[in-house]
Amino acid sequence: MTMPDLEHALDALAGRVSSLREARAAYPADLAPTLDAALAELDTAAELLAEAREELRKAPKRAGSKKDGTQRELKLLRQVFRAFPVPVVVLDGGGVVRRINPETSRVLGSPDGYLVGRSFPLLVDVSRRAAFRSHLTSVLQTGQPAAFETRLAHQGRTHTVQIALTRLTMPGEPQQMVAAVALPTEVQLPEPGARRAEQTDGALLLATAKRQDLLVKIARLLLDEEALLRPVALQRATRLLAAEWADWVIADMVRDGVPRRSVVMAPKNHPLGELVRRVETADPATSQVVLQVLERGSGVVLEMVDDETLLGFCAEGPLLTVMGAGSVLSVAIGRSDGVLTLVRGHDRPPFSLADLAVMQEVGLQIGLAVRAQSSFQSRSRAADALSASVAPRNLPDVPGYEAAAVYHPGSSVGAEFYDVFPVSGGWGFALGGAAGKGEEAASVSAMVRGGLRVLSAWESDPDLVMRKVNEALVAQGTGMFVMAAAGFVKGRQIRLSSAGHHPAALLLPDGGVRFAAGGGVPLGIGPEAETGVEVLTISPGETLVFYSEGLISSRNERGEPYGEERLADVLGRCAGQAPSTVVKAVEADRHAFSGGQVWDEIVVFALRGV
Repeated sequence: MTMPDLEHALDALAGRVSSLREARAAYPADLAPTLDAALAELDTAAELLAEAREELRKAPKRAGSKKDGTQRELKLLRQVFRAFPVPVVVLDGGGVVRRINPETSRVLGSPDGYLVGRSFPLLVDVSRRAAFRSHLTSVLQTGQPAAFETRLAHQGRTHTVQIALTRLTMPGEPQQMVAAVALPTEVQLPEPGARRAEQTDGALLLATAKRQDLLVKIARLLLDEEALLRPVALQRATRLLAAEWADWVIADMVRDGVPRRSVVMAPKNHPLGELVRRVETADPATSQVVLQVLERGSGVVLEMVDDETLLGFCAEGPLLTVMGAGSVLSVAIGRSDGVLTLVRGHDRPPFSLADLAVMQEVGLQIGLAVRAQSSFQSRSRAADALSASVAPRNLPDVPGYEAAAVYHPGSSVGAEFYDVFPVSGGWGFALGGAAGKGEEAASVSAMVRGGLRVLSAWESDPDLVMRKVNEALVAQGTGMFVMAAAGFVKGRQIRLSSAGHHPAALLLPDGGVRFAAGGGVPLGIGPEAETGVEVLTISPGETLVFYSEGLISSRNERGEPYGEERLADVLGRCAGQAPSTVVKAVEADRHAFSGGQVWDEIVVFALRGV
């Protein structure tokens, strides 16, 4: 066949292939005749390739250098190759793409030359890759052509194709090649939302807006209060990414210097499958891409996976192979606190450098959130420890009395305390609070509470105990003052010492309420304590009630304080009730009064004679 004849045959083939495409579009329900004709045209294309190769071999060489002849042959082959109306890919013996013609780029939706240097079997359906490699080896060794059907997936498009493989000797190439001619018999475009965007200004703007929207969503998730209170930041972020940006999302966090698999978000069709378990149990320390990101601190984007071993192995082989990975993106979480890996299948558009940039920002935000959560929980545990140090877990039994208390923490680490403890010849109790909030105020209250308890073991007078604690507090130089009350119970008598604390309320059996004297100056103001001292006799049925500043200063929606008059009214309705009932009634009334809002700590302590 002469070159003009070959060009004429190629033109005719292009016309017939175009007609087949039109027939497929016009008669989608009747594809059998079109498919048969398409397969026949594939055979014709393979024959034309063979004839073109033979024509090149027979081409006469001019007198001159061998190099000139080779260049002419290459030029002729290039013209034939580019003009071919069906996809043709030239592969080396390892299946690496060496040449593609324009029709291949058009069908696969990739830029010219994008696939050159990449492994062609990665485009082939996972179930047929082994068969493809076997066919490729057989064609190279025997020289006999081979044809088979498979699926190709690339750039968000899926194609069912008939592939014909033919051994090819190319001028200037030391090794034999294989020409793969692919005739699509069915094309499945991606979903409308997943279609690869054309590089127009409008599409680029939309893509940028989508990435910005992702950053906003991630920030909202990570800044939510629950993300600090509970370890949900990583789960929330990976769930969002799996829903909108990838098929698989994997988070590996560094613990004790070693990356450990923390989260695996799988496609919807693999929620609890065996494959998911294999990904979850795979050791990230064996993953090249995870170790690379941790070592360098920079992200990696693989638009097309060339090495399927990068994420490690499972029983079935490389993880990326069994996951059907087409594109992979990995970024650091925080400052090398971990690695976030996203995987897309062959049937989705690959990750781009723009995706890498936005995911690096996402990884940084997740890292900050995880660190903030760890710091917050550490402080929360410290706050809980401080709270435990200012309130007893259980009240002991005081002979001749019933005791009960309620304690509500405020909006921040507070400073109210109460305690009941044994003293020489009886029992003692104390309550109060530092003027202030936060960890420093709570630590001062804990110190005062501990001082009152310890000194009461040696002193027989609560007022003397109060004065010594005042001396110690002033010596510490905290700059804080503490309102406090302490009492020693001996028989029916209670000796009270007050340092600026609210006066206790005495509930009588008939519902009457009288307030004690209280008085005094808060501890820590001066080296000489100024206290108020009194002795009360508690008869059976009478209840002595102590309360904190947080109760009295609670306000309603109009800004009115709860006050001692309202407290007296509530107590009057609790005549004859057990201390536990009394403190709960006060608690419920305050809650109703302030609409459930609690700003400062609230303590109510009741002691009833029996």
